[in-house]
Amino acid sequence: MKEQPPDTTDGLADIGRKAGRGLGWSLLGNVVMKAGSFVMSLVLARLIDADQFGVFAVALAASQLMLHINDAGIIAATVQWRGRLSEIAPTATVMAIVSSVTLYAIFWTAAPLYALFVGSEDAVGVMRVLMLTNVVYGLSAVRSAALMRRFEHGKLALANLIGFCGNAALAITLAVHGTGAMSFAYGQLLQAVITGILVIVFARVRIRIGLDRAVARGLLVFGLPLCVTMGIEGLLLNVDLLLVGSAVDERALGLYLMAFNISAWVPGLIGTAVRYVALPSFSRLAEDSSADAVSEGARRAIPMLASVVLPVAVLMGVLAPALVTFLYGAEWAPAAEALRFLAIVMTVRMLSALVTDILAALGSTKATMWLNLSWVGMLVPALLIGGRLDGIRGAAIAHACVAVLYALPVMVLVMHRAGVRLPPVALGLVRPLLGGAVAAVVMTLLAGVVGESQFVQLCVAGGGGLLAFALVVVPRAVMVSMAVKAGLRPALRKESDA
Repeated sequence: MKEQPPDTTDGLADIGRKAGRGLGWSLLGNVVMKAGSFVMSLVLARLIDADQFGVFAVALAASQLMLHINDAGIIAATVQWRGRLSEIAPTATVMAIVSSVTLYAIFWTAAPLYALFVGSEDAVGVMRVLMLTNVVYGLSAVRSAALMRRFEHGKLALANLIGFCGNAALAITLAVHGTGAMSFAYGQLLQAVITGILVIVFARVRIRIGLDRAVARGLLVFGLPLCVTMGIEGLLLNVDLLLVGSAVDERALGLYLMAFNISAWVPGLIGTAVRYVALPSFSRLAEDSSADAVSEGARRAIPMLASVVLPVAVLMGVLAPALVTFLYGAEWAPAAEALRFLAIVMTVRMLSALVTDILAALGSTKATMWLNLSWVGMLVPALLIGGRLDGIRGAAIAHACVAVLYALPVMVLVMHRAGVRLPPVALGLVRPLLGGAVAAVVMTLLAGVVGESQFVQLCVAGGGGLLAFALVVVPRAVMVSMAVKAGLRPALRKESDA
């Protein structure tokens, strides 16, 4: 009897179940943490002046930039390693620790020069405390990768949530006592320590130290190009804070940081959860399946991501003044002008993050490196010109123009060259794009007739726009099924029969 080829259906289904479970836990953890972060930001915005937010923005930009290269790509390399974790854990642990400690020592020395460059010498101490969080993350990097590799995202979510509770308690207490920007720094350091300890406990990976040169070489071959890519991505994510800070005063930078943080709600809520799952999922697809399976995954993932992100981006763009003023007060109203355009940037960045993970799973890490490097190259002069011409609004406009006119076309090109079939992806994006346009029109029209109340604008115009988006994007069959479950079965059956 002829031996049948192995059926990959069960393998794909198993990966899908694990990825779905991991995504569910990541989403739940991020929902809870984002809700807490939102409340925390409301409290701190009333305890700390905008100029102190500006000082923190300078420190945060540097810390986040270093975080992207903190582990030399070891986490991603560990997640995608095509063998047993026990083979690489000792070597990977040493490499991650050495990388994070070395970077901290370099930045400790360079912090005063960096603060002088961006015009905020008060940020030196805040930066040095914040950078300690990266050392802690380096100590627990391999254990975090182990949890991701096993799709145990519920444990990661729990560790992050408990750490955040410590962060919020300490930061608010210090802010009440007038600690200013340092409140953020100490709070985040405590969060990193608590989270790191819990991750090490939850991962159940035996702590062993060793250095196998063959393993190290294998990790670096994959990790270093991705590390460079992530470093450039980190520069891309934070270069606006660096350059805007050199063009405006600390108060204006604080307003820009507020707009940036609001625009980051969706990436923080959805994007982080997707990225926790995307790399291991696409890596397993690339390892266990044909190239067509990765294309099929992209066809489903990209339109789904767009369907979640676009309505929120439209709401932020159209109703930015009402959103900022209602939540944070009239003092922060100027941040709305930047938020309108940063909402566009947020959408493109979320798509870019997913594309990066797809390409990384296919082994095309150099393509993403050149994508992000060229994006930064276009962005730097645009931000300098925009910031000097029109402050934080001009910088945000420049950011949005580069994202749409340059980054999006290049993403399409690199995906095509990596072998991802793009026509099905484009077809899947038709409904979300059309729904976004309809939602923008509906929100604009309703906002013009409901009056000046921010709350009413958000409820009526925002709600009407989101409803219009859903009517365009959600397939009729899905809406009928949802309505039937909601108790509207008889009426819908009659309509369906007719």
